[in-house]
Amino acid sequence: MSTIVTRFAPSPTGFLHGGNYRTAVFSYLFARKNKGRFIVRIEDTDRERSKKEYEDNIMDSLAWLGLEYDAQYRQSDLVAGHTKALQKLIDTGNAYISREEAKDGSGQIRELVRFKNPNQRVTFHDIIRGDISTDTTDLGDFVIAKRIDEPLFHLAVVVDDASMGVTHIIRGEDHISNTPRQILLYNALGFSVPQYAHLPLVVDEKRSKLSKRRGAQPLTYYRDQGYLPEAILNFLSLVGWNPGTEQEIFTKEELMQLFDLERVQKSAGFFNIEKLNWINKEHIKRLTIEEQCAYVERFMPSFITTLPHYTREKLLLIVPLLVDHITHFGEIVTLAERGEVAYYFEHPTYSREELFWKDDKDAEHTRQKLDKVIEILQKIPSDNFTAETTKDALWGYASEVGKGNVLWPMRYALSGRDKSPDPFTLSGVFGKEVTLQRIELARQLLLAPLS
Repeated sequence: MSTIVTRFAPSPTGFLHGGNYRTAVFSYLFARKNKGRFIVRIEDTDRERSKKEYEDNIMDSLAWLGLEYDAQYRQSDLVAGHTKALQKLIDTGNAYISREEAKDGSGQIRELVRFKNPNQRVTFHDIIRGDISTDTTDLGDFVIAKRIDEPLFHLAVVVDDASMGVTHIIRGEDHISNTPRQILLYNALGFSVPQYAHLPLVVDEKRSKLSKRRGAQPLTYYRDQGYLPEAILNFLSLVGWNPGTEQEIFTKEELMQLFDLERVQKSAGFFNIEKLNWINKEHIKRLTIEEQCAYVERFMPSFITTLPHYTREKLLLIVPLLVDHITHFGEIVTLAERGEVAYYFEHPTYSREELFWKDDKDAEHTRQKLDKVIEILQKIPSDNFTAETTKDALWGYASEVGKGNVLWPMRYALSGRDKSPDPFTLSGVFGKEVTLQRIELARQLLLAPLS
């Protein structure tokens, strides 16, 4: 059995979106599952629209996803092979040079190379869709080159795939109509016809084809928003494919073992951002605390990292609390801007009224509760001052006089926020000294006369 070879052949005429890279993921996984080779070929023969920044973005995206390739080519470097194939087609009578008037109304005559269509029915077996048959008569003698040294898509693709030994062409279903032309060229050139697998389109929330013109983002957008590459790979693999089990979270190694083109669905794949966020969250949970902290640090705004009491040691303590509230690390910026981070590194400021629990607006009542909290917490040794020990110490008193009456002012004293982790968790993060300092500041605020 010959080695399986697949390819990803993008055009660098714009930034590619997730639907494009889904093709790369399937081609890669299929090759690796079968111990084959995965090739990247940049199809840059559209000289006017191809740009290096788009090519660089493609290569950066593949590297970020972890789709390592066995060879990389640039189609513009392969023109000599295309020209040789064109000449062979002309010499054998399978193509001819046609002098035609330019369609731009200039009156200029140009020499196109047209393939001499044998006008036959072409049938091929698609791994996903089964047998597909087309009468090629309606295609006429189609153009395969603007001139002998400037091949067009159909000819260049066929020659390149054949010369690179590509055995399986995995691409979007919008290429089905191209396949009969290309098979005619394969036959005329004496090349072996590869196997085809045309993937269902990827659609957005409105069930429209994923397109940059409709707001689809380049893959590097998700990288820059703090999504994990392993999560994106996991997500894209499930857009139009499933393993036949209930499992949805996969490592790259698991995907390489399980992927099977026979399980690719025929209907459109759905690019569901909610599903992506859930998968990314699950992969975040798999990171070590150090790995999570590194990502959090990368996205933490400078107005937090420049606070006087900001340290990485403190950050490590709160990383689990922050990670619990995000689906991707870019949301760390949002948390910080909403004021949900700064209080970990500086004493919060607030009005005395905010310390009151519901309708109890009596400052003396609230102060007495905090006095008792301080008294109880002072008895806990500093080296054993944790969320568990503070809860054990305070729970009985809070249950006796009213949990809200005790825990609300304590939590507000620690965070200065309507919404924050519970006061026991905060106490464990801050430690005994800072916890008591913040509660004492609240107590002093309650003692101060109303202005």
